[in-house]
Amino acid sequence: MGTLFGTDGVRGMANEGNMTAEMALQIGRALAYTCKEYHREQGTRPRIIIGKDTRLSGYMLENALTAGITSMGVDVLLLGPIPTPAVAFITQSMRADAGIVISASHNPYFDNGIKIFGRTGYKLPDEMEAEIEELVLSGRINNIRAVAQDVGKAKRIDDAMGRYIEFCKNTFPNDMTLDGMKVVLDCSNGATYKCAPLIFSELGADVTTIHAEPNGMNINDHCGSQHTQDLQTKVKGVGADLGLAFDGDGDRLIAVDETGAELTGDQIMAICAKAYKDSGALKNNRIVATVMSNVGFHAAMRELGIEVDVAGVGDRLVLELMKEKEAVVGGEDSGHMIFLDCHTTGDGIVSALKLVNTVKQSGARLSELATVMTPFPQRLINIDVKEKPPIEEVPVLMDAIKEGEDELGENGRILVRYSGTQPMCRVMVEGPTEKLTDAIAERLAVVVKETIG
Repeated sequence: MGTLFGTDGVRGMANEGNMTAEMALQIGRALAYTCKEYHREQGTRPRIIIGKDTRLSGYMLENALTAGITSMGVDVLLLGPIPTPAVAFITQSMRADAGIVISASHNPYFDNGIKIFGRTGYKLPDEMEAEIEELVLSGRINNIRAVAQDVGKAKRIDDAMGRYIEFCKNTFPNDMTLDGMKVVLDCSNGATYKCAPLIFSELGADVTTIHAEPNGMNINDHCGSQHTQDLQTKVKGVGADLGLAFDGDGDRLIAVDETGAELTGDQIMAICAKAYKDSGALKNNRIVATVMSNVGFHAAMRELGIEVDVAGVGDRLVLELMKEKEAVVGGEDSGHMIFLDCHTTGDGIVSALKLVNTVKQSGARLSELATVMTPFPQRLINIDVKEKPPIEEVPVLMDAIKEGEDELGENGRILVRYSGTQPMCRVMVEGPTEKLTDAIAERLAVVVKETIG
């Protein structure tokens, strides 16, 4: 990707680098300009949706984007705090030209980001991101603007949350309720804090909610899909049937079963893939995973007779491969799952509804359903780095990886890669035992720190 756009939009520390109000204004202007090109021949007025999560810096970036867009003669529709997938849905539903999400997803509150959906509800193609980037970085956008009487307007869409709630409920069977099911929701002090409890309550569940009091700085703070300790404790404490943890912008899901054990994204995908196959809904009998998916996931799919196509890391690459292979289910071990028969992007609440539907229809406990897959021991270590040279051009690290692979043989694997959104190198090792897996991962982490950390 380019200087501005990474694997999931523009992202960085708020009010620094590419995440300043000045840059947001320019990105807004450039996006508005590309949208106006579509309307030029038709003589109509473009509209762009803006939603955000609960970060403190969201106010600053929302106002800057609005100023940039309206300065180009394009109208803005403001949704306020709302999950990322809601922006994708409402952009498509309202026939808007684009939808912007102000969020850094699962990152801490001091980061923020800008990701953009096109009119169809899918994220912008690379060529459109490249055009926006060129307009901004070349300074060409500075000389393009609307005259006074042609500037755009901004207004708030007051019923946006209600529209999204109905959309999510419509992905759940009409003849089924969640009556009698006790559920704990961890909303990560993020974008799902209002809508998730309402959705599950309206479907009949007995809902307990934790981490649903955002203050601008507690999003993803030891809670949500990356930190399930509080959720595990609460599920056992209230005797819930299961727990569901979302990330800050609501596009990921991690679950906890009735015993308090955490289920990974791979395990949730395995459960849902089996349910889809059993019902005849698994199109082309295939599912899309990523290079980060656990070895145990592939073993489970082979046992079920399901074909697995492997994409690179990132929901954009998963989606591209799903469309190419005409698959309806795909996702990542991190909990980012896409159900293309329901939505154009990953949606943590939709994923949660798919999971609880499977639990309800099967009559089994979530812990029983989870036995469809036995995860190999896995260790993931994130190391901050100053630079990101190609891994294959760091000889000492390549030698260490080769040594680890020789130790594992056919009973595991090693993946060393950079984060697409943070200055970080991820070392992932899977092996036959926790002791060996941990030892190899920690050894590799030391090498990364010494060479590029």
